[in-house]
Formats: sequence, structure tokens, C-alpha cells
Amino acid sequence: MKKIMNDPSNVLDEMLKGFTYAYEHLLQRIDGTGVIYRHFVDKGKVALVSGGGSGHEPSHAGFVGQGMLSAAVCGEIFTSPTPDQIFEAIKKADQGAGVLLIVKNYSGDVMNFEMAQELAEMEGIQIKTLIIDDDIAVEDSTYTAGKRGVAGTIFVHKILGAAAATGLSIEEIKKIGDRLVPHIKTIGVAISPATVPEVGKPGFLLGEDEMEYGVGIHGEPGYRREKIKTSNEIAKELVTQLKAACQWEKGQHYAVLVNGLGATPLMEQYIFMNDVQNLLKEEGLIVDFKKVGSFMTSIDMEGISLTLLKLVDDEWNHYLQFPVVTPAWG
Repeated sequence: MKKIMNDPSNVLDEMLKGFTYAYEHLLQRIDGTGVIYRHFVDKGKVALVSGGGSGHEPSHAGFVGQGMLSAAVCGEIFTSPTPDQIFEAIKKADQGAGVLLIVKNYSGDVMNFEMAQELAEMEGIQIKTLIIDDDIAVEDSTYTAGKRGVAGTIFVHKILGAAAATGLSIEEIKKIGDRLVPHIKTIGVAISPATVPEVGKPGFLLGEDEMEYGVGIHGEPGYRREKIKTSNEIAKELVTQLKAACQWEKGQHYAVLVNGLGATPLMEQYIFMNDVQNLLKEEGLIVDFKKVGSFMTSIDMEGISLTLLKLVDDEWNHYLQFPVVTPAWG
């Protein structure tokens, strides 16, 4: 295992110290916790809190800032943050109009965020939860009852963050989220596995000439392993799967997110985006918004995911274009 680090057991703390130092003009950390919160305060507006296990950087702390998240909770690598830390994030984020929790659909995350919600309600904080389950590859995989929450979560941060910034109520924002989530679909492919620093070896094995469709962001199994293909062939497979899930029709409007899984160079991400562009054009879809980059990673996994959001509401596209100030949105 080759990694730029010191003590494998101290990766999270050292990472968060470096992160908060780099972006101290935007955010800071609650000492002794994995909670990152923004300096920018929106008094009287709804706060958004997200989080989960670390190893998916820049998610979620990289999206803390004006126009997106109010706070993020960073658990140990691939491990849900504890309810007490989530509760601390809720208290820090609350500006008097309530807190919306945005949670990826993993059993530990769902359970711990629910417990934190109960603690917050006991303190009189108005709070609601939105569960993200955008991965169409498999259901009931490792750590998950139902579909996994993956890179589509970033679209939720962006759209609901903009909605909160415009001053909508928590009921209105939750209603947007409930309508939004079913229209977000993601699928990925891995060509090399991730290695958790404290484990010291890959979470699964792929041959030099192999790839696996549908692998999860913690290395959960996918739906098919085969010899590695060209970018265009991979794009055709993912677009075909997304077409079946979205049931799209010619002329419909979509947002597209090409996401690197950690070790995929931007060069390859752009090549893949070009292939996706051509396929979606053949399908007669109208792409109103597109984004390329590594937003929801899996440590050093090499691979890519493709997220499509059907824009059934013109306001969603407006929210995607809404200006933000965060470390990672760009």
C-alpha cells in the first residue's frame, strides 16, 4: 500500500485539520469532532446538514458554504458518524427556521441520523430528513436496505441549498426534495478497487484487464464483471441502464453529472463526458446542465459514475445555476 499519510489510525483528524486550514476563510471545525460548519450565517433561513463516512472527499464537507450545506458530519472512513456528532452539527447549523438532514441510504447513516433527529426534536429544533437512493445498479447490497445513495446526492445539496438560500420554509424545501429524489439516477463502474488505510489492502480484487459495473462507493458488489472496454463502450452500457431506469422520451430536459471515483484523471472524465454527450444527443435529450469532476469518491478507486436528473421543474435548473461559495463546487 502506497499512500501519502502518517499514522493510518489518525487519517481523519489530520485530513480535517488540513482541510479546515486550507479553507479557513469559509468554514471551521467543532474541536474534537468531525463536524465542519460554514462561517456564513443565514439568520432565519433553513439550514442543510449532510454527512457520512469519510473517504468520499470532497463529499460532504467540500460542499459546506454559502448556497449549499450549513454543516457536514465526517465519520471515520466508510463508517457513519455517531448520533452525538450529528446532533452537534444540527445545533451549530440551526438558524431558527429548522434543519433539513440529507442522508445517503446506508443502514448505519439512516439509523444514526434518525437518532440525532430525535435528540434535536427533544431540544425543540424543527427538523426533517430526506433519504437519497439514486444508485440504480443493485438493491439490498452491503450496508444497504434498498438502493444506495451515491453521487446524485450532490445534485440534492445544490438544488435544496439554493432553495434554502432564497428563503423557502423547511416544509417547502422538503417538498421539493421529495419530488426531486425519484428523478435522480446514478450508475458507476470501477476499474480498480479502493484501499482503506487502516486495512492496508484493496476491498476487492480486479484483474489487470477487468472492470465491474455497478460497484458501490464502499466497494460493494456490482452487477457484472467483464474485460475492460473502451470509454465509448462503457458509456453505452451506463446510458442503456439509465434509459431503462428513467424511461425517458425524446425532447426531455436533463442535468448530467460525470463523477470520478477518486483516482480517475480529469482527462479520462472529459473523454467519457464526450461519449455520453454523443449518446444523449442520439437519444434526443436536451442537456440543460452538466458538470464533470470528482465529487463523490471512494478513496483511491479508479472508475467513474454517471448521474442523470430529469428536469421536470424549470426551477431545478435555476437552482443548479445558483451561485455558491464552497471549497468543492467550483
